[in-house]
Amino acid sequence: MAYFNVNKAEFIKSAADPSGFIRDELPNIVFSGKSNVGKSSVINRLLNRKNFARVGQSPGKTIHVNYFLIDGKAYFVDLPGYGYAKVSIKERERWGKLMERFFATEGLIDLGVMIVDSRHKPTADDVTMAQWFKSTQCPMVVVANKCDKLKKSEVEPNMALIRETLELPDEVVLIPFSAEKGNGKDALMAEILKYV
Repeated sequence: MAYFNVNKAEFIKSAADPSGFIRDELPNIVFSGKSNVGKSSVINRLLNRKNFARVGQSPGKTIHVNYFLIDGKAYFVDLPGYGYAKVSIKERERWGKLMERFFATEGLIDLGVMIVDSRHKPTADDVTMAQWFKSTQCPMVVVANKCDKLKKSEVEPNMALIRETLELPDEVVLIPFSAEKGNGKDALMAEILKYV
């Protein structure tokens, strides 16, 4: 298995438009999720950091495509959170155009990591994001965050509902995860390392 020194992580850049997308030979591990789903917390948990990817008190903090270089071997690419009601219509349109260009440009995604809330049925925006990842034909993994807030008996039915709602093919791995407690971290890192 490849080795990844997650302690060697550095912020490289924020891309506000397609001219800023990084195109080099390093793999891109692309993280997406709703504004308040804990996307930055998942990235921080993987990197053993508290505030590496900015964790905002108010959702909608990530408005650009943010690139983090990990151990000089791969980029963690943090996409803007979606589905936050208080963002202006103009901002939402800008986000939509940026994402359309991102997903339409070949070679920008080696692995998609889509983060959903394990407590709730995925939203229409989640379904759209899953379809975008599937349209790239790139491998993806779905991370069901906040599973520490579920009773043990709720985990399995909730995972089944997520898989069904997002219409995930059997080969897509679905990982119950807790950014808070670290559950699922090793499983997710094992998936990521297949592409590094």
